[in-house]
Amino acid sequence: MKASIGQDSHRFDLQEKEKPFILGGIVFENMPALAANSDGDAVFHAITNAISGITCRNILGKVADEMCQSGITDSREYLKVALQDLKEKGYQATHVSISIECLQPKISPKIESMRESIGHEMGLAPDQIGITATTGEQLTDCGSGMGVSVLCILTVE
Repeated sequence: MKASIGQDSHRFDLQEKEKPFILGGIVFENMPALAANSDGDAVFHAITNAISGITCRNILGKVADEMCQSGITDSREYLKVALQDLKEKGYQATHVSISIECLQPKISPKIESMRESIGHEMGLAPDQIGITATTGEQLTDCGSGMGVSVLCILTVE
């Protein structure tokens, strides 16, 4: 059994009008997109980073940048690469705990949908995925409304 932490954050891109705001594979309506060369899904990025903490191969960075340059901007695809690495190392994810810090959007109404989406991608049941959200008392830029920050703890066997 191993555990790893992953983190990701993105600022809102207030100039981008076409790209959707996505977290955990779920589109949140009436929100500005997150600034990123990908779809900016900070939840899938944090999970991917946590997997990299187990496999010791960073996906976000060179691998994801090359995928973006070839037109692959869906963060689920980066997660799939990380999950394949995890499988090749002989591990299976057993639980993921996610903490999202932002002032907006309100995360609670979408938690169940996000758990199902993440579970679908990772081969986990929704009860193996915990999601919490906070404004952090608005002490950080994300908590004050400038973007989204995600921490993730991953457990594998």
